[in-house]
Amino acid sequence: MLLLALTGLQVQAQTLDDGLQYVPAAAAVGLDFCGVEARHELLRERIALTATAYAAMTAVTGGLKLTVSELRPDGSDCHSFPSGHAARAFMGAELVRSEYGWQWGVGAYAFATGVAALRVAGDHHYLHDVAAGAAIGVLSARFAYWLLPYERRLFGWDKNDVTVSALPTYNHATRSIGIVFTATMP
Repeated sequence: MLLLALTGLQVQAQTLDDGLQYVPAAAAVGLDFCGVEARHELLRERIALTATAYAAMTAVTGGLKLTVSELRPDGSDCHSFPSGHAARAFMGAELVRSEYGWQWGVGAYAFATGVAALRVAGDHHYLHDVAAGAAIGVLSARFAYWLLPYERRLFGWDKNDVTVSALPTYNHATRSIGIVFTATMP
């Protein structure tokens, strides 16, 4: 009976961390709606920062998963290193810290640490997998901030007649999320 309860807990934790990995990135964009003042404006810069960080993080983690080919602790596949869940969670935590300061960043980093702990506890990753994912996530966010001035020039955001819109998407069949950006520039 206890084994059945523990197995059920592990299944719940697996689905829990699958959704929780996105919370810090959503907070980086959405705390503004709760009245918290951010460093950058929402529609242009924060969405661009999040998209750039996500693209960099996805490229690095995906590339490493294909080249390293490390077996997961549960034996399910050979894509253990690095943890994409931890990378996404820590990317979002660094975006929160950078936009809203350490008073919000501490909570975001604690949340991301919880996601990483769930991945290790659920036998999906080793500790070094989540540590590498955390580093990749933080560095991806820092890369996005470094790239932002170049994006401003590229998209003409220093001018007032630029229109940017974003549309989030969710595919229930594949359980994937995405975002579509459009920009009208002079």
